[in-house]
Amino acid sequence: HWQEIVLQYGSELGVKMLAAIAFWIIGRWLIALVGRLTQNALERQKVDATVMRYLGTVIHVTLNILLVVGILGYFGIQTTTFAALFAAAGVAIGLAWSGLLANFAAGVFLIILRPIKVGDFVTVAGVTGTVKEVGLFSSALNTPDNVLTLVGNNKIFGDTIQNFSSNPYRRVDLKAQLSGAADHAAAMALLKEKVSAIPNVRPDPPVDVEILEFNLVGPVLVVRPYCHTDDYWQVYFDTNRVIRESLAAAGFPAPMPAQAVFISNPG
Repeated sequence: HWQEIVLQYGSELGVKMLAAIAFWIIGRWLIALVGRLTQNALERQKVDATVMRYLGTVIHVTLNILLVVGILGYFGIQTTTFAALFAAAGVAIGLAWSGLLANFAAGVFLIILRPIKVGDFVTVAGVTGTVKEVGLFSSALNTPDNVLTLVGNNKIFGDTIQNFSSNPYRRVDLKAQLSGAADHAAAMALLKEKVSAIPNVRPDPPVDVEILEFNLVGPVLVVRPYCHTDDYWQVYFDTNRVIRESLAAAGFPAPMPAQAVFISNPG
């Protein structure tokens, strides 16, 4: 008799387990479908990429929680009791994980105030890179050496934010050492002409070439072309190359340190 009872309960449990697995698979498929439809709808409305990804994450997490609660309810677990326990645990966890909640709150402010957005080249919390995603708790940046770096939203929001993509152009700062015997005025005119011809260097503002300082070798020129952020490193390296090649081709003397040594013979 007990074998029949075990077999009956086992069969019912097996059917519920199979149904739960089916609910999970179908539910996950539906969640993915809703995510795709939502993304397509937001793209048609030309919603900002940062806001779109943030909303997608919120919808994905919320639907997954509802799916788990629904499956638990199917097994007969009182979801109201579960919700109360979850709320009580949430208070305790919230106290322990105040930093996590602070990251979440900071993420909301980053979305609302939008000091950074997807695609911007920024320096935040000491990390420089291109914003890939502003998430619920952290933001993802791709650094110039192609390393994915995650930074907590609260650290971003509470620290200095430098957004290099906000303005239409930025300045490239380089130096050129001249020999003390060189004609600095001719060198300055030559560098202005050659650097201005580099691709992606803006004509307005014009290239700055001025005497920055002096040292034992001679005058030091500052060379400052302006360009778009996307072209920064191309202009940076091209300007360095042009400084070296143009001065050498024009016959300017190579800058070399020199010291005068006086030898006295007391005899």
